[in-house]
Amino acid sequence: MKPKMLKSATLIAMACAAISGTAIAGPEKFVPGAQIEGFGRYAPVADPAVTPDAQFKIAYDVASAAEAGQINRGIESAARFLNMVTAAGVPAENVKLAIVVHGAGAADLQRLYADGTPNPNAALVEALIAKGVSIQLCGQTSAMKDVDVESLVPGVTVSLSAMTAHALLQQDGYTLNPF
Repeated sequence: MKPKMLKSATLIAMACAAISGTAIAGPEKFVPGAQIEGFGRYAPVADPAVTPDAQFKIAYDVASAAEAGQINRGIESAARFLNMVTAAGVPAENVKLAIVVHGAGAADLQRLYADGTPNPNAALVEALIAKGVSIQLCGQTSAMKDVDVESLVPGVTVSLSAMTAHALLQQDGYTLNPF
């Protein structure tokens, strides 16, 4: 490599290292939220670019199941969002969230796993529903996976399909959160 190119490459590498070192918060910087207690830890941000008059209508799409005994990251993202924006000063009534679950994710909406052991996601789902989050299971997934509606956490609704649920939410002004 030529000396000038080597110097440029070194400077770029140093800049990337400096940026990544300051951009990544360690787990110790994440705090519990006040809206969904016990779930949805977030890292506070000084002077966030969110104003108290912000309005959010967000839909989450969850198709993956968590590992047995673990919390579903997709479902917990909604808790993190609610905790984060309310801590930033947005009133909870300005935040409308919906979670559409299909595929393997259906298992995380049931009170118990198939083997009868308690599902740790049940408490998270209950807490979200208590705060007004709409949680919908795809009816097509329910039929395909033979999910008994009675096995679901109370308050989970069954839609015709994930596709129709998302279409209706979009018509109602919800945006799809890709995280």
